Amino acid sequence: MPNIKSAKKRVRVTAAKTLQNKMHRTALKTELKKYDAALANGDAAAAQAAYREAVKKVDQAAAYGIIHKNAAAHKKSQLTKKLNQAK
Repeated sequence: MPNIKSAKKRVRVTAAKTLQNKMHRTALKTELKKYDAALANGDAAAAQAAYREAVKKVDQAAAYGIIHKNAAAHKKSQLTKKLNQAK
């Protein structure tokens, strides 16, 4: 446990940021699972709507720094490819 005031603050800030990062990462994974479920059901309209939400969450995760921007581009490419193959 840190003794210096600034080090104690860093521990608190890091803990808070870790929770925020976990929240965003979990929301991203949830949207991706919803998208995969919509594709599995074969409902084109639901898959299209889930695709838009998934892409939005991927972009948000990249903006928050949860994933790298190139990883976000790769993920969006994968999502688009899956959607086009399902049509």
